Amino acid sequence: MKLAKSSYLTAIAAALLLAATGSVSAQEAVVPANDIEALFTSPDPTLNANKQVVYHIVRDLIEANHWELADKYLTERYIQHNPNAKSGRDGTVYYFTQVLKFPKIPIPTKIGLPVAFVTAEGDLVTVATIHTEKDPHDASKTYTQTWYDTWRIVDGKADEHWDSSPKY
Repeated sequence: MKLAKSSYLTAIAAALLLAATGSVSAQEAVVPANDIEALFTSPDPTLNANKQVVYHIVRDLIEANHWELADKYLTERYIQHNPNAKSGRDGTVYYFTQVLKFPKIPIPTKIGLPVAFVTAEGDLVTVATIHTEKDPHDASKTYTQTWYDTWRIVDGKADEHWDSSPKY
């Protein structure tokens, strides 16, 4: 058992050393799905309805900044687990309209964000979007990473939100 533990600790130390030195450069790029619109549908009527709520949150609110439509897609109590925005529909609307101040644009016919996948289970819908970042070790290079947003849908509206986004 000591040998297994020792090997395990050695592997962890080697991985940390490689990560710290930045010498690990191989990465498979995250790519968007071929048919992003299809990801927001399901043969299950409940999952389909939940995915459609999230579709409109992403397209109408987040991408087009039509936060005047927030009451159609977010509950009044909308629990926000993003540390930058206050909980409650009003707090989220305030954050996007008054803090971030993204300009309102016409609602597009399709989502423009590069979406890798959408998963729905029960009352939860998760959307994985792709973001390209500058390599901190070599500014001439970039890499892709996946950000996640998950919403809990209650009575046809998002009632709770989690994300991994470090920027918003």
